[in-house]
Amino acid sequence: MIITRTPLRISFAGGGSDLPAFYEQEQGAVVSTAIDKYIYITVNPKFDHKIRASYSVTEIVDTVDEVKHELIREALHLLGVKEGIEITSISDIPSRGTGLGSSSSYTVGLLNALYAYRGHMAGAERLADEACHIEIERCRKPIGKQDQYIAAYGGLQYIRFNPDGSVFTDPVICSPNTRKRLQTRLLLLYTGLTRSADDILTEQTLETRSNEDKRASLRRMVGLANQLCEALGQDDIDAFGEILHAGWLEKRKLATNISNPHIDDWYERVRAAGAIGGKLLGAGGGGFLLLYADPAHHPDICRALPELRPIPFHFCPQGSKVIYVEENGYKP
Repeated sequence: MIITRTPLRISFAGGGSDLPAFYEQEQGAVVSTAIDKYIYITVNPKFDHKIRASYSVTEIVDTVDEVKHELIREALHLLGVKEGIEITSISDIPSRGTGLGSSSSYTVGLLNALYAYRGHMAGAERLADEACHIEIERCRKPIGKQDQYIAAYGGLQYIRFNPDGSVFTDPVICSPNTRKRLQTRLLLLYTGLTRSADDILTEQTLETRSNEDKRASLRRMVGLANQLCEALGQDDIDAFGEILHAGWLEKRKLATNISNPHIDDWYERVRAAGAIGGKLLGAGGGGFLLLYADPAHHPDICRALPELRPIPFHFCPQGSKVIYVEENGYKP
């Protein structure tokens, strides 16, 4: 049996510039961090040569082509696993449709587990690149590349997306005290709203290709990612909240369903309660609301939004890793 643990993520700035509609013309950039909320994948040989995949439903089939879960099916094809395998998964918190990058964390963790199952160790670059290949090229999901890379590498990263398709991943260099102070000022609230990001991202892609105003907003968001990286590198977090706020104002311009009057009301209430800045994570439309505020204001913010649930979290320095291997004598 193999078990992998892969972190979910929080993106601070630059989201949307990792879509090919933008980075194929000019470099995109994000600042993102892995967090200590995980997706666990288990892989185990199955004695009857069938394929069993258990997630929100359970599939038991004879061939890879019969697997309905497209990420599992394409990962099995990529690794050349044809039969006799059982795959299960669990998540620390509700993750699908909540803006934490769960789909990409799942894909990265699954690839990591399958490589270990075949007796190989895959590095972070390979896991991220092949997860992008599966999600974007094989499954044709209208997504970007940041989630796969932060899930594979972990840590607090400055990630750049180049017109030639390459991705540069560099850790944000800041003092332990700066990282600790930043952590204490961030507040994560679960809205209880889930959504499919595909429609939002499809619209965003079309608008990015055809509308110069949308591209200009993304260009400014890349600039904010650069500013954020520089501020953290200089151990200056005072500007963090304002950069987060500026990024949210730009992001709301990218597609029609990123925000709505209900979400706007929440945001106005938390700003009045002391939050300097914030954003909905992921494509928008629901999921988790990230806020930056002095810790003294956190109780007031929570009281201002009693319908939202605070979720404690910490930064995670590690990406996807194999956490358990049990030898059973089976050779795939």
